[in-house]
This record gives sequence, C-alpha cells and structure tokens, in this order.
Amino acid sequence: MKFDHEIVGKIGSMALIRKDEYDIDYNVFSRLGMDLNPDFIWVTSGSVEIGRLDYMKRNNGDELKGLDMQEVKADYAAQGQAILMENYRRFIDPKYSVRQILVEHQHFNDPEKREFIRKLLNRASEQGAIPIVNYNDSVSSEEIRKMELYNLKQNHENVVECIDNDETAAQIAVLVRARMLILLTSAPGILKDPKDSTSIIREVEGKDVYELLDHIDSLEKYCNGSSREGANGMKAKLKFLSEPVKQGTTVIIGSSKHRLKDLIEGNVDRTIFRIR
Repeated sequence: MKFDHEIVGKIGSMALIRKDEYDIDYNVFSRLGMDLNPDFIWVTSGSVEIGRLDYMKRNNGDELKGLDMQEVKADYAAQGQAILMENYRRFIDPKYSVRQILVEHQHFNDPEKREFIRKLLNRASEQGAIPIVNYNDSVSSEEIRKMELYNLKQNHENVVECIDNDETAAQIAVLVRARMLILLTSAPGILKDPKDSTSIIREVEGKDVYELLDHIDSLEKYCNGSSREGANGMKAKLKFLSEPVKQGTTVIIGSSKHRLKDLIEGNVDRTIFRIR
C-alpha cells in the first residue's frame, strides 16, 4: 500500500497541562521536541485551556467575566495560541523550521481548499519544516459555524466539522495519505476499565479493513467519559478512525508521558489499530 506521508500526530489539551497545579506540563513539550521532525504533521489542542491558565496567572487567579462562553473561548484561544507556538518552537530542534497552520471546517469541505492545504503540508516536509496545526477557535463562533455546517449538509452527504482536533487529525491523515496516525492523551490507550491502567487493550487487528472496523466498533462500550468538559473522549477518537483505517493507516493511541518513538516501536503500553 502506497503512502504519501509518514506520520500525523495529535495531542489533547489535558495532556499538555499539569491539571492539579494549573500549569503547562513543559516535560511533555520537551519530549515532543526530541522526536518531532519533518516526517510529522502535528495537530495540537490546548490553546483555550493554556490561554485560560495564562490569563488567570496574570489576573490574581480570576477568570474572564461578563462575556458569553463563545467570547470567553475565543479570547482564551487567542492568548493560548501564542504560548503554544512559543513552546513548540522552544523545544523542537532548531535545525527544523516550525510553521503554524490554523484551520476551520470549511477548509476540509471545499475541494480547492483541501488541495491547497495538502500541498502546503507536503511542502513543509520537503522544506525541512514541521507544521503545527490547530482549529482556529479564536475566530470561530458556534452559532455561525452551526449555520454553515447546516447549509453544507443540505448539499453534501459527507460534511467534515473538525471542531474536535481528533477529527482534524484524522482528516489530515486521509488528506496526505499518512502511513501512521498517533493520538496522544492523558490515558495509556483504550482501557476495559477506565480506573485500571492494567486493563489496556494493546492490539486491535483485523485480516482486512472490514474486520478491523468491526473490532473498533465493538470497543465503544469501554469508552465513556472525557478528560474535560466539552470533549468527547475516547469514543470520539474511535469514531474518527474509520476513514484513516480504510486507507490502511496504522493508528496508535497512547499516553503523552511517553516518547513518540517508544509508542511507535511498541516499547511502552499503547493501543495500536492495524490490518494484519
């Protein structure tokens, strides 16, 4: 099977912070910096949560007040984006360029825009650069977005929303025909019992795409809850895996506490999805 790009990866918001200490987990950025290179297209969440923490630090622990939740989210995202990029640039090997790419749902629902992004991402690899992709929360109004998506669904069967960066990463993996998709979380992988890290399901395999998709569907019963309010958790990750899996992409879900190379090589616990 032919692939046009090596690896697409994604990290969730709560995997980038020390929740109990209300601060960024710089160790995670450091580990990512050791492994990220132009073979990767990296999708990152975290702008809203990191922007919120940064605002609170500068305002005696107070959060933004007097605004509706969409305005608060936009303001936090705008503040957090700068900090996200600062830390990726700080820890990634200086011999590589780092490029920020902010996307919205319409970029993946318009063939010309999809093709433009595909070429942009592929050029980055050829030019020794690492693309850091995030959904553009700072200019995204939920009301307008819902209206746009509604209109799109009237004329198109398959509409991409990309509000969840798991979906964004999966769509990018399909767009560039990635050999591997890695989803980093605060959990070690898919667990039969969310309270027991030893109950991890290490391999999900099938003799063909159809069998693998059936096995993925059967895992939904283990995937309840999420790491933060508004997130869809492991169930959403499984939902978005189908398109990459159909093109033969191998998928890994694992903990952000581990090096990417160890997750890829199977040196640590993770859940891997692949065709035998």
